[in-house]
Amino acid sequence: MHQPTSDLRIRATTALPVPATVVEEIPLDDAGSDRIARARREISSIMAGRDDRLLVVVGPCSIHDPGAALEYAALLHAAADRHAGELLVAMRVYFEKPRTVVGWKGLINDPDLDETFHISKGLRKARRLMADITAHGLPIATEFLDTTLGQYYADLVSWGAIGARTVESQVHRELASGLSMPVGFKNRTDGNVQVAVEAIRSARHPHWFPSLARDGTPACMQTTGNEDTHLVLRGGSRGPNYSAESVGSAVRLLSKSGLPPHLMVDCSHANSGKDAERQTDVASDLAARIAAGDRGIAAVMVESNLVGGSQDYRAVPLVRGQSITDACLSWDKTIPIMDRLADAVGARRGNQA
Repeated sequence: MHQPTSDLRIRATTALPVPATVVEEIPLDDAGSDRIARARREISSIMAGRDDRLLVVVGPCSIHDPGAALEYAALLHAAADRHAGELLVAMRVYFEKPRTVVGWKGLINDPDLDETFHISKGLRKARRLMADITAHGLPIATEFLDTTLGQYYADLVSWGAIGARTVESQVHRELASGLSMPVGFKNRTDGNVQVAVEAIRSARHPHWFPSLARDGTPACMQTTGNEDTHLVLRGGSRGPNYSAESVGSAVRLLSKSGLPPHLMVDCSHANSGKDAERQTDVASDLAARIAAGDRGIAAVMVESNLVGGSQDYRAVPLVRGQSITDACLSWDKTIPIMDRLADAVGARRGNQA
C-alpha cells in the first residue's frame, strides 16, 4: 500500500491572489512613482555620503490600524516638510513581525487581529495603505521578512530592511541583491556586526535564486546586485552599540571591507534596552556627535506612534494609535527628537564651512 508522504501536517490550503492582480487593483500612479524614485535616489546619496542630510526612519513598530497610520502620516509629513533641508524622513510601515516564539505576526498575516489569518485581505490592506501614504508625499520604509510577499508591494517602498533574525539567511541576502531600493542590514540579535557586513557584501553581488514572478508563476530570478546596501546598528544581547566607540569600530570595519563608511543607528530595540522612552536619550547622544562633525552616522531610526507605550492586541477596545507590538514613543515626544536631529545637521554644516 502506498504510504502518504506529503503535506502530512498541512491542515488546509487557501489560494492567494497573484501579485499582479493586487497591483492592478491598487495601482501606483505617475506622481507616486516619481516620488518613490526620487526618494530612493536621495537615500542612496545620503548613505553614500554624497548628501549631507540625515535619513530619519520613524514610525510605528508595526501597523495594525490603517486609519491611525494615516493620521500619523499626516503629522509626519508636516514635520518632514519643516526639516526638509536637513532631514530626509521616511515612515516606518512594517506589516510583518518576526516573533521569537509566537504572537501576532502583523497586518498581512492576521489583519483582523482575531487569528482568522485572512492573508489575501491583509495583502490588499497593506498595499492600499502604502499607496495612501505615498499620496501623502512620504517615502515608505519596511522590513522584508517573507521573501515572496514583496512582489505585492515592493514598488511602493523607498527603503528596505533585513532584520536581525534574518541577516544570516542566504535567501534574504539574495532577495536584497535584487530589490529596487536601498536596503539596510541589521546586526545580529547578539550584537555581532561582522555578520551584517558579510550580508551587505553578499547582497552587492549578482545572484540566481528561485522565487515567484509577479504573475504568480515559479521562476528563477537573476539579480544585478544591490550597491545601495548598508549597516544598521540596533544593539544586541551583549548591550547597546550606538556609542562613539561602537560606531567608530563599525565604520572602520565597513571601510576595511571596501564599503562606504556610513551607517544607520536604530534608537530602539537593544540600543534603548527595549525601553521606548530611552530612545530620546539615544537620539540626543547621536545628535550631539552629529553636531560635532560625525559623518559616519548617516541615518537614525525611531519607533514612534500617536500614543506612547504598547497594548495587548487582544485588548477590547484597543487604544487608537498605540502599538500592539513593541512600545513606541508618543508623537509629542517624537517632535523634539526630529528638531534636535535637524539642528545637529545644521551645526555639522556650520562646523565644516
